[in-house]
Amino acid sequence: MTDRQKSETVSADGVRRAAGRIKGYAVRTPLLENDLLNEAVGGRVLLKPEVLQHCGAFKFRGAYNRLSQLTPAECERGVLAWSSGNHAQGVAQVARIFGAPAVIVMPSDAPALKAEKVRAYGAEIITYDRYTQDREEIGRKIAEERGLSIAPPFDHVDIIEGQGTVALEAAEDAAAMGLTLDAFIICCGGGGLTSGCATILEDISPSTEVWIAEPEGYDESWASVRDGTRHHADISRFTICDAIAAPTPGKLTLPIMQRLVKGGLSISDDEVARAMVYAFKYLKLVLEPGGAVALAAILSGKFDARGKTVGLTLSGGNVDPLLFASILERFGSERLNDVSG
Repeated sequence: MTDRQKSETVSADGVRRAAGRIKGYAVRTPLLENDLLNEAVGGRVLLKPEVLQHCGAFKFRGAYNRLSQLTPAECERGVLAWSSGNHAQGVAQVARIFGAPAVIVMPSDAPALKAEKVRAYGAEIITYDRYTQDREEIGRKIAEERGLSIAPPFDHVDIIEGQGTVALEAAEDAAAMGLTLDAFIICCGGGGLTSGCATILEDISPSTEVWIAEPEGYDESWASVRDGTRHHADISRFTICDAIAAPTPGKLTLPIMQRLVKGGLSISDDEVARAMVYAFKYLKLVLEPGGAVALAAILSGKFDARGKTVGLTLSGGNVDPLLFASILERFGSERLNDVSG
C-alpha cells in the first residue's frame, strides 16, 4: 500500500471505482429538501444526510474503500487508525466486516458515545492527550511495532476517493431532479471529504462551486488554501466541533483544495448549536456539532443562498446526549426566524 500511496493521485475515476466497491455495503443516503429551509434562506437547499450512514457519519465510505483493498495477509495482521470518533467507528465496523483486528488511537476526552461504539465493534482503543501529544506519531509507532496497516482519517488516496462518493451521489440525485448544484458546502476538518467531493464534482459538475465550513479557531484549512501555506490550529482552543477539529490540512488534501475550493466559512459554536436545533426541530434530524457546520453556514447568512441551488453535507450525527440536551435547553425556545437569522 505504501508504493500505491506514493504513486497514485486522487482522481474522479478513483471515486467511481470506490462507488463500485462500497455499493451494497454503504448506505446510499437520500438527497433531502425542506420547504421551510428553502424559504428561510431564499434558495433551494439539497441536504446530504450522512447522519443516516453506517456509524452515523460519512466515514464508513472511506474506511470501506481502504480496507477492501488490503491483502488477506494485511487483514490478518490488522489495521490502525487515529480519530476523535467518527473515523474510528467507521474503521472499527469495516474491520469487523473483513475480520481484521483494529487498533484505534483516540483522545482521552473523546465523546463517551463514540468510544463506546468503537469498543462495541471489537476494536482496541489506545488513548492520548490531544493537547500535549501527537496522535499520528503515536499511531505510526504502534503500527510499525505491530505490523499494522494504517487507515488515516483523511490523508490517503483510498480514504479521499471513498469520501468523494458523497458528492457523486448528490450530483447524480440532483440531476435526476433536473437540477444542477450552484454550490456544494462541505463540513471540513483535514480535507478528506472536501478533496474527494471536489475531485468528482470537477469532473461531473464543473460549474458547481465547492465551499468549506469550519469551526472558528479550527479554520486552518481555508487559511491554508487562501495563503498558500499550511496553517496549524491552536489545539488548546475548545470547540464543540470535535469531529472536525483537525490540527492542519493533509499533505494530499491541501493541494486539491487549493485548486478546487472556491471559499471558506468560519462558524462559531453558537451558530453551530442553532443549526443543530434547527435540524432537530424542522428537519427531524439529529446532528453532531461537526456535522452541522455546513447547515450553519447558510442559516447564519455567511453563505448567501438566495436564488441558488445549494447542496450541503450533514456529515455526522454522533452527538453526546448531555451536550445535545444542553444545546436544546439553551436554544430550543428560539423561533424559526431567530434560528435562521
